[in-house]
Amino acid sequence: MNKEIIINSSASQNHVAITEDGNLVDFFVDHPEKRRMVGDVFLGKVARVMPGIRAVFIDIGMKHDAFLHFSDIGARTEALQNILDEDNDTDDEDDDRDEAAADSNQPEQPAKPQPKVEQKEQRQIPKLHKGEEILIQIIKEPVKDKGVRCTSSISIPGRFCVLLPMDDKIGVSKKIYDFKERKRLRRIARGILPSNCGLIIRTAAKDQSEESLSGDLKYLVKIWEDMQEEAKKKEPPFLLYKDLSTTISVIRDLFTPDVSKVFVDSKKLYKEIRNYVQFIQPALIDRIELYKEDQSIFEAFKIDEQIKGLMGRKVALPSGGHIVIEHTEAMVVIDVNSGRYAAKKEQELNSLKTDLEASREIVRQLRLRDIGGLIVVDFIDLEDEKNRKKIYDELKKEFKKDRAKIAMLPMTEFGLMQITRERIRENIMQSMHDACPYCGGTGLLTKKSNLMHEIDRWLKRFKAEGKGNSLILKVHPSLGEKLKEGFISPIMKIRLRYMLRIKMVEDEKISLQNFHFISPKTGLDITTDFL
Repeated sequence: MNKEIIINSSASQNHVAITEDGNLVDFFVDHPEKRRMVGDVFLGKVARVMPGIRAVFIDIGMKHDAFLHFSDIGARTEALQNILDEDNDTDDEDDDRDEAAADSNQPEQPAKPQPKVEQKEQRQIPKLHKGEEILIQIIKEPVKDKGVRCTSSISIPGRFCVLLPMDDKIGVSKKIYDFKERKRLRRIARGILPSNCGLIIRTAAKDQSEESLSGDLKYLVKIWEDMQEEAKKKEPPFLLYKDLSTTISVIRDLFTPDVSKVFVDSKKLYKEIRNYVQFIQPALIDRIELYKEDQSIFEAFKIDEQIKGLMGRKVALPSGGHIVIEHTEAMVVIDVNSGRYAAKKEQELNSLKTDLEASREIVRQLRLRDIGGLIVVDFIDLEDEKNRKKIYDELKKEFKKDRAKIAMLPMTEFGLMQITRERIRENIMQSMHDACPYCGGTGLLTKKSNLMHEIDRWLKRFKAEGKGNSLILKVHPSLGEKLKEGFISPIMKIRLRYMLRIKMVEDEKISLQNFHFISPKTGLDITTDFL
């Protein structure tokens, strides 16, 4: 399989595409007005402790306070708080942190009874009070009107490992399957790990030397030491550590030995990436290539035509069927359609074929669009339970390629499947689009006949309650054309019905959904006075 990373850079944005044999499998947008925030570490101040919703809100200097759920208050919090108090004592409590567990292969600990979990959380609540300084790290980007989500368990990612300050665990990526290699990496980790720190060995560390891992770790330890010094000097809110940009973080995390080439069309970014790779893994530097052709890099690699498919709600399937992706406030709904008639005796077989194709495309689309949260899929109905199980197994297999955390339930008798996918940042649709100012994001516009009806009702109220017999009506030209249609136009009928002098003004700047009535005497907009 030929895997490539293609980067298109402009003055305003960087677009990063990852392809496998020419097929787009991952897509990232890096733009300055929405800079990447996941991984940033702040010295914050507790703004509110709200036991009712089991959360703490932290002031980090943004429009919305950061959201810290009790479940994200790790056992290392007290040890990290001691740093702020210049106290050298450390806390040796076990850390239940989900993030480390997800990327390690440690045996799962037996589930603790619920009362004990509640007691543990209750013990932590009094330790955080309003005005107290706290170190936090962002784990989820802000979405719409919600602020960032954060954790008090700091982790610092490098090329080959992730440093866990004030921890004592060593984890190895689940994607390193070889037992001997896992054992070798654990042995190296135990030998190089400083005191009061834990470590996660990343997938990229496979077959790397002790020297490479040690160099990466020293770099991370230096970052942590600098953060501690800054935390003692600064007043909250203060940004202590800024993680890499989206583009460079993709190189750090996804530029592995199985990537044959990285193509970049910007000299400046090309040099930046080379300098970074020269530092983290010099052996891969020759795979970075500056694209110099006149044709757009995304056109040359046929990325543009594949990206267009990301923007549509309808995605075609090989057998002639299609899926429709709809975004709602609470969830994303995906509908699977066969698209062609199938004879009754072949209906189950054809439905299974379409559902299997849809399963593969759905996983691909969720990755490409970076869709998170609750996803409900309405598959074509299957009568055979074995066939429903095949769809579940196919999705499970395809989701192994996804780096986000996934949970799903088996298909119901109605053909519905519920999936949750980890949401870290805005999805591609939100990242690249603003809501339409005319329809408010619904995709629907009010019919012109309805707007004319509203104008009629407005005038009826004005005639009953208002003063004067002269008005200026401002409308969009498309509505203006409708009001002027016919031998006796609708606007003429309105004038005669209410015995009003109405001057109609067409203005391109007026919304297709609105109309405005202006008083000729004062020049003021009086539309809202009679709505």
